[in-house]
Amino acid sequence: MREWWVQVGLLAVPLLAAYLHIPPPQLSPALHSWKSSGKFFTYKGLRIFYQDSVGVVGSPEIVVLLHGFPTSSYDWYKIWEGLTLRFHRVIALDFLGFGFSDKPRPHHYSIFEQASIVEALLRHLGLQNRRINLLSHDYGDIVAQELLYRYKQNRSGRLTIKSLCLSNGGIFPETHRPLLLQKLLKDGGVLSPILTRLMNFFVFSRGLTPVFG
Repeated sequence: MREWWVQVGLLAVPLLAAYLHIPPPQLSPALHSWKSSGKFFTYKGLRIFYQDSVGVVGSPEIVVLLHGFPTSSYDWYKIWEGLTLRFHRVIALDFLGFGFSDKPRPHHYSIFEQASIVEALLRHLGLQNRRINLLSHDYGDIVAQELLYRYKQNRSGRLTIKSLCLSNGGIFPETHRPLLLQKLLKDGGVLSPILTRLMNFFVFSRGLTPVFG
């Protein structure tokens, strides 16, 4: 009986190693173009990807887009051109750990840090004293709420928010129903690093597919 388990273990190890090293698919032409047209800035030694487009000439309006979990600023690409017809500046970033931004490991990720990164980006672009329209989705809603709280507290150096649009986010904790995987990852226990290490494109794709109905 013991020899049987040894054989299973010897077979499982190379299979697990092969699974963990399945390469991600190549970038699609559209996604490659999105990356090529964007830029990076540095926040505390970490590279953060962002898009910044100039739209309507003469308009003072600026909109900042905050994406959801577990995607990136690319979520907005289909409405990007339309937004440039309405706003003078259209700005979006990949949060730390998402998209083309750095993904440090180990790292204590937090909403507070993501909000500070948004503030740092606007300082980097020289827009810290401008009134900003925020359009957020999902995970970005929580970051937007933190930015709104800082603005309402009149903290120096924070964003001045002109308008805020929250979409499809769990902003009411009592009605939020996280998935089992989300609960396990949130707890940050022993299973968290194992689960994240086991994640690859195929698992990610299968988990995200139901979102599209």
